[in-house]
Amino acid sequence: MDKRSKIILGIFIAVLVGIMATEIVRPKPLNWSPSYTSSDKIPFGCYVLHQELKELFPNQKIFSTNQSLYNVLTHRDSSKASSYLIINDILDLDKQESNQLLNYVYQGNDSFIAATNFGSILSDTLNLRVETMYTLSEDTLQIRLSNPRLSNKTYPLARGAYNAHFTSVDSLNTTILGNITYSSEDQPLKSEKQHTITSPNFIKVKFGKGNFYLNSTPQTFTNYYMLRGNENYVSSSLSYLRNVDLYWDNYKKSGRKIIDSPMRFVLNQTSLKWAYYLGISGILLFVIFKAKREQRIIPIIRPLQNSSIEFAKTVGGLYYEYRDYTDLIYKKINFFLEHIRSNYHINTVILDDKTVRDLSAKTGKPIAETKALIDLLIQLKNKKQHSEQDLINLEKKLNKLKH
Repeated sequence: MDKRSKIILGIFIAVLVGIMATEIVRPKPLNWSPSYTSSDKIPFGCYVLHQELKELFPNQKIFSTNQSLYNVLTHRDSSKASSYLIINDILDLDKQESNQLLNYVYQGNDSFIAATNFGSILSDTLNLRVETMYTLSEDTLQIRLSNPRLSNKTYPLARGAYNAHFTSVDSLNTTILGNITYSSEDQPLKSEKQHTITSPNFIKVKFGKGNFYLNSTPQTFTNYYMLRGNENYVSSSLSYLRNVDLYWDNYKKSGRKIIDSPMRFVLNQTSLKWAYYLGISGILLFVIFKAKREQRIIPIIRPLQNSSIEFAKTVGGLYYEYRDYTDLIYKKINFFLEHIRSNYHINTVILDDKTVRDLSAKTGKPIAETKALIDLLIQLKNKKQHSEQDLINLEKKLNKLKH
């Protein structure tokens, strides 16, 4: 490798190392996507709330479940009362899950759900409607609990919160626990001539022997607002739940990582998982021992020697020993004519004045010199016997034309 190549390679490596160092040192951009999972520490995750559940419910057992609501409620101990806590931007329950949750609450348990949409089956059964109004301006939403003994403070929703509120509820079975205040026509609440609207965003719906606690602003329960002074609102809202076992739903989450690989089923079954591991281990052992047993010594293959020079010397020695000048002259003439045809694309069937002009034009040699060579070729081709001097003259003429 020459000096220039080494310099270029060094510059390339330095630039590559610089890019890698910049990517490592550069702070990662903040992820504002909704997650609501207990493990996410991003603004709209629920890591802080999940860690504080033991403080909020010190005498209760807290079960964090990663299974579907249907499986959890089907296999639970129905002899014990409990509460089910679900927090997500949208609650998407199928028919079986909705019926199982309704039956769970009807039997005397409670469910606390914070979402901007509660699904069609649940909404129709509880006779409620939720409206979501999207706005581009910030600092236009404020929430407040109705019970002043719990919290007499107004909490602003500054970022990432939607104006979701209840527009229709079952007045016979519903108690309003909190409200959301927003300005009309995107007019900021801090404006002097503001026109504000207050609608319920936190309600209690009695269903059978149990209760549904529904909150339409789930963003309030995320890390971002828990660390910005809204922790009292969260603790006051969850204080309505009874002192019973609590299920934290970690399945119905927007940020839950889903594995779509077909191997998911295999690895979730104990027998199939061990069969898969044993199969992979057996194949690896077979490859290792099979390759070790059949590996042979690689022979050294020497490169072929270039014997062209020795061959030329041998042939030349034979011609010199037998003094066959005629045969040698014929071969030189044929070789030269083949050279003209291949390199200059000149017809050599008939050697005439046209051949002389074409060869002179393409080689750049004078016409007289070229004509002398062609005449010599014609003379030697017509001659039956040749002498050593004829061979020498031909060789001189050919070398002069080529060089």
